[in-house]
This record gives sequence, structure tokens and C-alpha cells, in this order.
Amino acid sequence: MKKNILSLFLLFTGMITAQMQTLTYSVTPSSFEETTFITITINGNSLNEASWGISTTHDLYMWAWCFDVNDQNSQDSPSNGTWDLSSEASKFTYNAGTDTYTKTFAPTTYYNRVGIGRIGFLAKAKNGTGDKKSQNMTAEVGAFQVNLTAPAINSTTVLPSGGSLMITANNGNGNASYVLLANGVPVNTNAATSSYSFNHTNITANQNYELQVTQGAVTITKTFSVLVNPGVATAAVPAGMEDGINYNPSDASRATLVLTAPGKDFVYVAGSFNNWQPNASYAMKKDPDFANNGKLWLEITGLTPNINYTYQYWVADMTPFSSSPSLVKTADPFSTLVVNPYDDPYISAATYPNMPSYPAGQNRDVTVLQTGQAPYNWQVTNFTKPKKEDLVVYEVLIRDFDANRNFQSLINRIDYFKNLKINAIELMPVMEFEGNESWGYNTSFHMALDKFYGTSDKFKEFIDLCHQNGIAVILDVALNHAFGRNPMVRMWMKDPDGDGWGDASAENPYFNEFAKHTYGVGNDFNHASAFTRSYVKRVIKHWIKDYKIDGFRWDLTKGFTQACSGSDETCTNAYQADRVAVLKEYADYSWFGDNSNVPNAWNGDPYHYAIFEHLGSDNEEQQWANYRINETPSKGVMMWGEMTYPYTQLIEGYANGADISRMGNTAHGFTAKRVMGYPESHDKERMVYSAMKYGVNTGTSPVLNNLNNTFTRMSSVAAISLLVPGPKMIWHFADLGYDDSIFTCDNGTVNTDNDATSGDCKLATKPQEQWTNNWLSVTERAQLYNDYARMISLKINEPVFEGSYTISPDGGNNLKQRIYVFDNALPSTALKNVVILTNFNSSAQAVTANFPYTGTWYNLMDNSSMDVSNTAMTVNIAAGSFRIYGNKQGLLNVDGLEQATISLSPNPASGYFTLNAETTAVQVYSITGQLVKSFRDHFTNTSIFDVSDLNEGVYIVKAQDANHRESTMKLLKQ
Repeated sequence: MKKNILSLFLLFTGMITAQMQTLTYSVTPSSFEETTFITITINGNSLNEASWGISTTHDLYMWAWCFDVNDQNSQDSPSNGTWDLSSEASKFTYNAGTDTYTKTFAPTTYYNRVGIGRIGFLAKAKNGTGDKKSQNMTAEVGAFQVNLTAPAINSTTVLPSGGSLMITANNGNGNASYVLLANGVPVNTNAATSSYSFNHTNITANQNYELQVTQGAVTITKTFSVLVNPGVATAAVPAGMEDGINYNPSDASRATLVLTAPGKDFVYVAGSFNNWQPNASYAMKKDPDFANNGKLWLEITGLTPNINYTYQYWVADMTPFSSSPSLVKTADPFSTLVVNPYDDPYISAATYPNMPSYPAGQNRDVTVLQTGQAPYNWQVTNFTKPKKEDLVVYEVLIRDFDANRNFQSLINRIDYFKNLKINAIELMPVMEFEGNESWGYNTSFHMALDKFYGTSDKFKEFIDLCHQNGIAVILDVALNHAFGRNPMVRMWMKDPDGDGWGDASAENPYFNEFAKHTYGVGNDFNHASAFTRSYVKRVIKHWIKDYKIDGFRWDLTKGFTQACSGSDETCTNAYQADRVAVLKEYADYSWFGDNSNVPNAWNGDPYHYAIFEHLGSDNEEQQWANYRINETPSKGVMMWGEMTYPYTQLIEGYANGADISRMGNTAHGFTAKRVMGYPESHDKERMVYSAMKYGVNTGTSPVLNNLNNTFTRMSSVAAISLLVPGPKMIWHFADLGYDDSIFTCDNGTVNTDNDATSGDCKLATKPQEQWTNNWLSVTERAQLYNDYARMISLKINEPVFEGSYTISPDGGNNLKQRIYVFDNALPSTALKNVVILTNFNSSAQAVTANFPYTGTWYNLMDNSSMDVSNTAMTVNIAAGSFRIYGNKQGLLNVDGLEQATISLSPNPASGYFTLNAETTAVQVYSITGQLVKSFRDHFTNTSIFDVSDLNEGVYIVKAQDANHRESTMKLLKQ
């Protein structure tokens, strides 16, 4: 997506056109020094005040920056505040009589800087969201100004060896002295002129120019450069090399870089290892098969281990495509760590300590290279994934999970996940995305972690901790598209205004020029391209192999077709054979890898979870859901099963539309249980909010405006969603009854997608009330959380929930849902039949149970018993409530029966402790949840457990007795 900053500048007065509006402004006086008080005026009638949400308040703010006299070293004004919360010091004054906005200041004071050569500014709303960054405006400072007319300031011109460069410039305020330096050596001088011209000829090596212009005691320097075609050498890519950085396992002073850039004439590697001034020795070699594989490579030598180096590829095209640049300076597409000047300054040191520094004088993203890195010490190297049929996935947006918004916050909350009993966490995209506070789907680098969430090792620590606690980790990946900072977009982009940002051109080997489906965002990947498929497979391998990721949730898989157009929704939603084939290919790669017997080949993960967000036709989804399910291990792709509307109808108390039959695999025609059904997700309105706002308001227990009643109904929703056989998903804090709208704004107001005046706040950062108000201490919310935990424990631990099911509303009334779960292959001594009854009316109802047989049945939420002498008996259920009955007690679901009476001594302990019972498994955890010691054997009450190697402090000891009952104790280690 084109970065939304335009380059239409006029010196002191001007018009900025952006997003269907023309912004007019002026700066007075027209000529000023940095200490002069100036007034900036914005014409109110040129603003779309309604779309900015300021039509009544007229709260307009300035975002300002400045450059030094050499037009370099950009610096933001300290008066700005933050982008999403402007400081009041940056507010314009509204003048109602003239419908103008004005701001008066002296540049040195406002920017807290001297030696200013140019100021820049734009107008915005206070929160800066949406399309409010729609213009840039600049004004030159001082009477003595130098205008470099050719080439452009700070530009790089690509030339053939022996080519020439014409340099022209002029200045104000009389004659000045001009000195031109090339690579630090003077090549031309003009002692007294106001108009300069010089043609530098026969250029055979890269040049860095400085044009020094002096008038009196003031010197202004303009910089630019030339990149010469080096006549690229040809040499085969060394065996075993992959795109990106290849570290030498036996020599930490070397690393080999590989880039795929078909059609490009030459590429230099510029970085901190060559002072960002590459010569011919840093020109990448071309593989002999370059015409087909587009491979270039270069070995970097002389590196010091554990030092952060930064680099870019300078990619040149001597005959660029129409409207495309001849040179693109870009980070490595296969970067695993990038730094940039846009987002990094706003990332706290607590989240990312010792972040690599951004190199001065460079632009846009750069890649970080570091040899000699110590590998992460994984505590769990052979994690056994939960069965697909048993999965209960907890979807998390790290940005909105905790106020700290980082991987450490997830680590600190591990007990929250454990106590809820979930066995998988799905993280919304954590790959490097544009901006900091994003949902993450605007990905730019698919193999790099976004630093806003923390370091690579901290992420691995979180994954390791999850695995220690039996929790799988699934990543949401956006491989349908990429955004404008993506190197593969920028290397082949349309950039008619020359600002260095653009969309994919028609020659791009990775992206379509225009989306081939109706859900296009960013730049649309062309999955028919072998280059794209190779890139996607490398991304798959990276996260599974290097991070031990257990599965992917593939975002927007409808976009993986090449058969449609951006306007043909019927085509997009229809069965597309190319989409079926390519997604099977990607699933196969995750399961089988390179499928090669070559030494060191990656052979995939046969237990990997593949989850598609397709939400399409059953005949297409069946192709993936039933794919390779008869193999060992059974595979098959899990399909996101969005059921928000019918479950919202239920919780609101409306029967119409409340058909929940598609919550499981049967209605979809899937042979295996591969529907990951959910009533609520990140993309849909919160159910509790909907119930409170739109619920029925009749009967003895109305839904509307009764939060406690709604919590009860939310437990009922869980009963008839989680317990339907097959994998299920929970959107974070549904288990606590999160009741803020998805359209809640930063200031607490609610703006829906139908709000024409200010747009929606769907993507806005959400409040953290679950922690600030300690929801777990609120009786009704805690009950909901505990209900979820009991049901999840039942689902995971009782084999019957891997069996069959039927959904049969009582008398066809959807408000009285009945679900029958059964497995006739289980013995009669086991829990083999479950009857789930719900009442979503606003008053108590008798529900016909239709038990499969008479006898004693047990309420699986508390194991209380009930005699059933008539299978068609009715059960009276309170408004919004539920019942879960089983033919046997659910022993694994009752806390009192799960606990054993075990104690340890001595406590405090210095070197060891003993337990007063026979045990089979003993685990010691740190107070933050990390597993630090594990003992597995048949232990007696005289067995000694050695903890002499542990540091002093408090630990948690979990012990399991011979009957598989568990006890938890605190240990004070001295």
C-alpha cells in the first residue's frame, strides 16, 4: 500500500491534495530566520473536518519536524506529543470569523534546536488515526538558501561505467563560493556565483558527492551520490545457501547473503561493515542460472562475532519499468530482525532492551546481521501437540491482552491460561508490521518479529513455557498480501512521484499489480508464481524449525486464487481449483518439508496444525478438511467456522437465525472433525455487548441492561459451543464476559462502522479492564471463567467429546437448544453419553431432555446425580441457563476429586524435600511459571527430591499420586 505522504511542496504558500481533498495553507512572513516568529495558517474550508471528527470542536493539531541547514538530520518537534495523542502545545487556534486555523511560534523555540534549514509540518486530529496523515508541508529557513536543481538532494543516480553527471544549483542573497567534492576530493570550484553548473565525466567508480556552498560565515552542504554498474561477476551460489543471511557455522567472521532479484542488472550490499559506501567488491555475484532463478550472492568477511551490523541491498535496474525507480535501497526480504526510523523510537527499552541502533544517514528499513549468536536453550525439545479433536484455542491480540503489550506480559499471565485449561494459544500476527499498535495484518517482513512485542529470545521463552505447560502455540500469518515497506514490493514498484514508496508493478515476480479477488488489501501475492511459493515455504520453515511453532492460522485464504478480478465477488467465493492446489501444497510443505533425503534437509512437522480462515463454500473447504486424514498421523486442514450471528441471536434471546448446526463438522460434510467453530473472534462484535445493547427485555430475567444475567447466558453459549466435538476457539476474555464493543475508541466512546462522521474504532486499542478492575475477583465473572475451565477440562480429558453428536432444538425452538454427544465404542463403565440442554428464553422453561436411556445421570458441572425413569422427562431450566448431564461422573472435571492430599517437608528446604505419599510425577516451577525441575518415576514417601541447584526463593511444586490426582504446594528454597 502506498505510503500516504505526498511530495507536492510549494515554498511558502501552497495546496496539498490528498484523499479527495485540497488543503490550502500559508506561512508568513515569506522569508524568515530561525528566531523569527512565524504564523502558519490553514484554511478551514479545505479540511474535511467531518471525516476527521473535528467539525464541531475544531480541535486541529500540528505535527512538526525540521532539518538542519544541509537538509539532513530530521528531528521531530518535542511539542508534538505522540502520533495518537497530540500535545496541547501543538494545537492550532481556530478563528471562527475567517474559518482559519493559525499557529504562531519561533522555530528555534518550537523545535528546541538551532541551525535549522527547513521546517516541515502537517495538520491532524489529536488521535491521528485513520486517514489523518494526509499531507506534508515545508518551508525554508533563512535568506541564504541553496537550491540543488540537479540531481535531487540526497539522491543516488545509477550510471554505466564511464558515464557523466551534470550538477546544477543556485542560491539566494547574492554570490556564493561553490566547492564540489567527490569521495572527499575536490573536483571543481567556483569562487563567486549565484548559479552553479558542472558536468562530472568519465565516472568509473561509485561516488559520494558534497556540494559546499559558502556565503560569508555560513556554509550549506548538499549531498548526493552515483552508483556505477560494476559489470557483475558470475559464480554459482554455494551449496546449501538459502535466501537471506547464511551464517558460517565454523567461522563467525563470515556470512553469506543471498537475494532473489530476477530482472535486476546489479545489486550492491551497503552496510555498517563498509561504512555504507560500497565499492565494486560489494557487488553481488550472479548465479549462472540467473535468467531463471534470479539468484545473487555475496560473502561478507571480516565480521566480529556478537556485533550488530546493519545492511541494505541497493538494487539497480538500468532500464526500469515505466514509472518505476532505477534504484531501490531496501532491507533483506528474508530479514529476521529489522530496524527502522518510523516505529523503533517509540518502543520501550523494557520491552526490547539493547535494541540495535538505526544507522545515521540512511533511509527506510535496514536488516540486522550478527554472527556468533548463542542459540536459545530450549527446555522442551519434543513437545507432544494436543490432538486436533481436543484443541481449545485461545485467540490473543498481544496489544490488547495486557497493558504492557509484550511477550513478557503473556509469560507473566501463564497461570491465567493454565487455570482456564486451554491447550493452545493463537497469536494474531507478530511479524514485523507497519506501525506499532496494529492488529498485525499489515505485515512487511514475514520472517521478522515485530519489536513492539519483544525480542526473539523472549518469544522463544514464551513458546517454551507454553510447551512446558502442555499448551501449543499457533501463529496467525498474513500471506495473502504485504504492505509498502515490504522489500519485494519496493524492488518492483510503481513510484511515479519518486518518493520511494509505491505499489507492485506489472513486472513484479511476487505480487499482482491488481488483486485477483474482491478482498484485496495491501499488495496481493501472486501464488501462481514459483518465486512467491518459494518465499511462502521459507516463511513456513522459519517459524516451525526455528521457533517450534505448532501451527498456522492462514489469514484470508480466499485471496490465494489467481482466477478472479477485484470486482468479481461471485468468482472469489466460488470453488477455485488453483486455490485448492496451492493451499494443499503449502499444507504439504508444513507436514513434509523438502521431502528429501539430502543431509540437513528440513522434513517438516507431520503434526503441524494448518488452519484456514476461508469462510467459503463447503465443496471447496472439504478439499482441505478431508485431505490426508487417513494417514498416520491423521492430517487434514482445520477450517475457521465463524458462528457469530446464530450464537449472538441466542444470547440476545431471539430464535430467528439461531441455527447452530454448523458448529461442527457434520453440516459441512467434513469426514473428520476439522471445523474450528467459534461464536466470537477478533473480527466480530463482542457477544456480551450485543446482548446488553440488543437483547430481549421481557420475562422474569430480561437480558437487556442486566450484566449478571448476560454472564449466565455466556456460560450457556460456552456449553453448546465448546462441547460440540471438534476443535474450538475462544476470543480472549470471552471467558470473563468482556463487554466493551469492538468499536470502542481510545477515549471510551463507541463509533461503529456505520458512523459516517468519524469512522469506526474497530482497530483502536482497547481498555484493560480485565486487569485494572480485577475481574477474576468479581463473583459473576469468576463464575463464568470457572464454567469455561470446567467445560474445557471435560472436552480435553473425556474421550466421549471426540465422538459423534447431534444438535436437536426442543420442538424446533432454537431458544431451547439440545446437543447429544456420544461414543458407542466406549464401555458402559465410561462417560459415553452427554446431554446438553439450554434455555435462552427470558423466563424459566421446561426442556424435554430425551435422555438416550434411563438410570442415574450426573450433572457434569458439579457431579450431582439425578434419577431418570422417563427418557422424555422435562428439566426445568432457569432463564439463560444450561445443564450438562452424563451417564457417569466426569472425574477429571471436579476439583475436589482431582486434588490429592500431599504435603512436603522440610519447608523451608535447603537441599532436598520429601513427600508424604507415593507419587509418579513431581514438577517444580518458578513463581512466574517456568518449569525448573521435573521428576518422573515411581516414588515412595521416603524418596528424596534434590533441589540444591535451585536459587533461593519461592517455588511451586506439583505432585501427582498413584491415582493420577494432583496436589499443588509452595516451597521456600533457602
